[in-house]
Amino acid sequence: MSEIAISVKNVSKCFKRYARPVDRLQEILWPGKSRVDEFWALQDINLEVPKGQTLGIVGRNGCGKSTLLQIIAGTLTPTTGEVRVNGRVSALLELGSGFNVEFTGRQNVFFNGRLLGLSQLEIEERFDDIASFADIGDFIDQPAKTYSSGMFVRLAFAVAVNVSPEVLIVDEALAVGDVVFQHRCMRRMRALMDSGVTTLFVSHDSGAIKTLCNSALMLNQGKVYTSGLPNTVIIDYMKLVTEEELGLAQVELEKQPNNQTNNGQSDNTEQQNNFKEVHSTNNNGQANNTEQQNNCKELPQNNFLAQPENNGKAPRRGNRKALIENVKLLNHLGECTESPIFGFNEEVTLIVDLKVYEPLQGCIIGFYICNKNGVEIIGSNTLEENFPIGKLEPGDRLAVEFRFKLPLKNGSYSLTVAGSENYTAITFDWIDNLFVFQVLPPDTGKHIHSLIDHPMAVKVIKESSLVNVAF
Repeated sequence: MSEIAISVKNVSKCFKRYARPVDRLQEILWPGKSRVDEFWALQDINLEVPKGQTLGIVGRNGCGKSTLLQIIAGTLTPTTGEVRVNGRVSALLELGSGFNVEFTGRQNVFFNGRLLGLSQLEIEERFDDIASFADIGDFIDQPAKTYSSGMFVRLAFAVAVNVSPEVLIVDEALAVGDVVFQHRCMRRMRALMDSGVTTLFVSHDSGAIKTLCNSALMLNQGKVYTSGLPNTVIIDYMKLVTEEELGLAQVELEKQPNNQTNNGQSDNTEQQNNFKEVHSTNNNGQANNTEQQNNCKELPQNNFLAQPENNGKAPRRGNRKALIENVKLLNHLGECTESPIFGFNEEVTLIVDLKVYEPLQGCIIGFYICNKNGVEIIGSNTLEENFPIGKLEPGDRLAVEFRFKLPLKNGSYSLTVAGSENYTAITFDWIDNLFVFQVLPPDTGKHIHSLIDHPMAVKVIKESSLVNVAF
């Protein structure tokens, strides 16, 4: 038996577009002249998903995610290439897809169940579980055309996950519904994955991709842009989005009169040089700047610039109006230790040094502590902590200090720092995974059963048995 559940080889999909409906007819009547505009939604896609694995697919709208899922599910035929799927497929591709709005919810459950290969008896045995999961009450016996969009997806998802699929394909379904339903979906998805169901999962929720998926793939303009571990792919995705936003902002800037910037880069020479020093690397990934290398050797290891192996490798993005020049994570004694290892619940101090190169209307400096899957565990910023920073001018420097504890489960964690003018502006500097540090288990011997452990009061009241005594 093959260990590969989904195999996609050299798959491409072309859609034909006509400027006018009559052009389609004219092409049929006079085939010698083509009037079609070919749009290649997918180009030479190759991927394999082992049985029991969960693959997350990300990308901007229009990149081909849904087209790829439809081809794998069998509702679309590829123009070229080959797709093989081993096992029963249950797909939730579009809101209410496969539902007849004139049927009741109950009728749609049986109709969809039969389409997915279940017998009448099997659907009857599972109907109560499906209705309970959907939790739409008496609407189960009402026509689907009376449903809200949330009811549609609740019932569709309930059918999809309760037909014992071997391959589950989910396209943005978890983004619909109230928070209770979303948590229920997450728990069900985890249970399916633990039971060995192969899953393809498309979502714009980076946290869900990091938490649920074993691997991830990013599409861009119909092609595979990158693939690998979920956190790495999400970082590449966010970097690409930022670069595209910067490109659009530059186009708007060039439309303005008397604009002096022609190449999309800042005209501030000092800023460009500084940015190059941080990122410039040789073939060994070491900083080319000799002075920087010497300084790095003198600095402790858990200082960002003190780790030459990180220079050019720590994913970084932003418009460069200001740059984070130095980051330190100190232990409870205020020291940078040679090895970034901290005790359980130890108080640490994070210091972020910033230099401004272009005028800023405001400034927010923040950070994340992430687990090995890239899920944010601890994080905050200056604005949320009621330390607003006003306008800044070129040449200004800041040193921002955060002090907090690490009530974390034993394991490895990474630090991400960022800065922006406000919540809606493009970040001026964002650096993912600056360095990784370890948190030790509590010296009390206590076992921690969750990511974060806080002291809590526990009270147990045991009532003694009352004995009736006859006088």
